[in-house]
Amino acid sequence: MKVKSNFVALSLVLSTSLAFSSFAMADQEAYRIDDTHSFANWTIRHVASKTSGTFSDVSGKILIDRENLAHSSVEAKINLLSVNSSHAKRDEHIKKDEYLDVAKFAEMTFVSTKVEAKSNTEGVITGTFTLHGVAKQMSFPFTVLGFGTDPWGGYRMGLEAHTSLKASDFGLNWALKPNAPVGNDIEITLLIEGVKLPAEKPIK
Repeated sequence: MKVKSNFVALSLVLSTSLAFSSFAMADQEAYRIDDTHSFANWTIRHVASKTSGTFSDVSGKILIDRENLAHSSVEAKINLLSVNSSHAKRDEHIKKDEYLDVAKFAEMTFVSTKVEAKSNTEGVITGTFTLHGVAKQMSFPFTVLGFGTDPWGGYRMGLEAHTSLKASDFGLNWALKPNAPVGNDIEITLLIEGVKLPAEKPIK
């Protein structure tokens, strides 16, 4: 009788655990980053002022729990070939080995490892950021901008995040040269829009 009782108790524990796990997963919504409505905007010093631009090809996936952002995650990829500073000649210069060296390093990536929720709309995300073949842990604040139905019958969400980095931390040493016209500190604003996916559809 004792063995049977233990078996029943174990079964109840396992059933409860599985049910809780399924419930937790059900709270996560899956979104595909829309590369036509997402941008990685940057600002950097140029001589005595600043210049800015964007990377317009941003892709990846977002899993979000609206009730507890700590259960969320992000994987993103930015195509460096999509750099746009509103000047074609400057864009081609940025792509060369003197700067981003896109022939060898055509993308930068971010994979989250932790999300700290400050509220249901704000938090701090930590993860591995890789640029120019160098991977580093980064943490930065983000805000959930909202959710809504789009004009095409889909459903979307928006995120905004701000961070900064030093180019030299990633082996990009243009600012270390004497009288360098371009600075070392890069300010980044991420404007991310995601398209909700059906629960049964995997994100590629």
